[in-house]
Amino acid sequence: MNRLAQALQKDDLFIPFITAGDPSLDVTIELLLSLQKQGADVIELGVPYSDPLADGPTIQAASIRAIKAGTTLPQILKMIPLARSKGVHVPIILFTYANPLYQYGFETFVEQASTFEVDGVLVPDLPFEEAQTLATLCEANGLSFISMVAPTSRERIKKIASSASGFLYCVSTTGVTGARDQLPADLKKFIDTVKQHAQVPCVVGFGIHKREQVEAIQQYADGVVIGSAIVKEIEKRGKQLLIEREKEKALAEIEDYIGELQGINTVSR
Repeated sequence: MNRLAQALQKDDLFIPFITAGDPSLDVTIELLLSLQKQGADVIELGVPYSDPLADGPTIQAASIRAIKAGTTLPQILKMIPLARSKGVHVPIILFTYANPLYQYGFETFVEQASTFEVDGVLVPDLPFEEAQTLATLCEANGLSFISMVAPTSRERIKKIASSASGFLYCVSTTGVTGARDQLPADLKKFIDTVKQHAQVPCVVGFGIHKREQVEAIQQYADGVVIGSAIVKEIEKRGKQLLIEREKEKALAEIEDYIGELQGINTVSR
């Protein structure tokens, strides 16, 4: 059983998202360790991109900051073994877009991702019908190609869910990422439909930023993905995270926030 399959054996999966290189790649490693410490089962690591179609303002801004800091896909790939050597053992899913992969080359990317201890790939702007080449390459190299399914998928839900690998990312609502005050009224019905066809865990993302939302989703889904809310906490402390004498406190505050989302009592150091 590989690292991702083993991590997905438990209930109430917690899958946080952060943007690689925001505010720096060195800090990204420390954030990965903090997320792991606070119970992350899997981590989605966003590859900064200039036109992130699925991302709302918060993650778009994080991508811009990371790009301005000089973050590139090859640097991110090379960072992951370093993070592993420093104690990051949770599965890492690279969240990226189709255009950077086309430019990099699908085969080169997948081979390097596998070599550099990535566990899976998620490409939100690559439709299911056009993803088979990349999905096949991932499977041949021991990577999970993570699929997304949305309420608007309708008749495609069965096809997408039944062929999903690793876990299935269920988009809670149409639109882009970002905090929302309320979950859609028909979200449970959507997840119930997806689970009828999926052979892998079904996790819910987009808009989740409060403990009560996490608790509600845990009643009918296998886990949650939380991105923009965590990225916002990182943004608030971007300067402190780059100052050695202030970094520990900033990391502790981010850990406390993540603990609150999960109902874990923590106290900032």
